[in-house]
Amino acid sequence: MDKEYIKKLAEDPKFIPGIYNYCDRWCERCPLTSRCMNFALSEEELDNPQARDINNKSFWQEMSEILQVTLEMLEEAASEQGINLDSLDVQQAAEEHEKNRDIAESHECSRAAKAYSQMVRNWFDSAKELFEGKADDLSLQIRLELPNSNPVGEAAGLKNSVDIIRWYQHFIYVKLVRAIRGSLEETSQDSAAVPGDANGSAKIALIAIDRSIAAWGQMSQHFPQYKDNILDILVHLDRLRRKTEELFPDARAFVRPGFD
Repeated sequence: MDKEYIKKLAEDPKFIPGIYNYCDRWCERCPLTSRCMNFALSEEELDNPQARDINNKSFWQEMSEILQVTLEMLEEAASEQGINLDSLDVQQAAEEHEKNRDIAESHECSRAAKAYSQMVRNWFDSAKELFEGKADDLSLQIRLELPNSNPVGEAAGLKNSVDIIRWYQHFIYVKLVRAIRGSLEETSQDSAAVPGDANGSAKIALIAIDRSIAAWGQMSQHFPQYKDNILDILVHLDRLRRKTEELFPDARAFVRPGFD
C-alpha cells in the first residue's frame, strides 16, 4: 500500500469524509460506494482473490502493509499536532477501554441484541424443512404455470428477507456495544472520543432493527403457519428498538455523512 496514494484519495472531493463510519458495511447494496474512500481502498488493495482469503499468505501480507502504513500516518498526524505518542499512558487507556467494553456488553440492550442473534439462529435451524417445502411449492407453481401466481417474484422476495435478517443478525449487537461504550467514553473527562459517535452508532443499529422488523414481517407472510413464532421475535425486536431510543434519544436525529 502506498501512503501517498492514500493521501491523494483523501484529497479527492468525490469522496464523502466519514461516510464509512456509520454505514451498515453492506457494500453490495450501497448506492454510494463510488463516494466511499474505504470502498476504493478495499477494491484497490484486495483486488487479488488470494488477498481476500484469510488462509492465504497474500491476505496477511496485505494486512501487514496496511497496518504499517496506518501506523506511519498516525505518527505523522500526531507530530503535526504536537502530540508525543510515547508520552501517552497506553496501559491506562487500554484498561479504561476494556472496562467500558465490559459495561457495554453487560447492558440490557446489548444482552437483548445478543439474545436476538441467538433467536435468529434457532429459528433458521428449526425451519430447514420449512424452506425445503417452500422451494418445492414454488417449483411446482412454476411447472404448472398457475394463473395469478408469481413464484419467481415470491422466491426473490423471500431471499431478500432472509438476506436482510442474516446480515443484521449480529450487526445490531456489535453496533449497540460500540454505541454504549462510546457514550461512556464521551462522558469521561479525559476522553478523546469523537463527539456524537455514540449517537451515530446507535442510529445505524436502529436502522438495522427497523429493516429486520420489516423483513420478519415479510417472512410471516411467506410462512403464515409460523406467524406466532415470528411474532415473538418481532416483539423482542420492538422492545429492543424502544429501549435503544430511550437510551439514545438523539440518535434518530444524527446526520450520517452522505446518507442523511
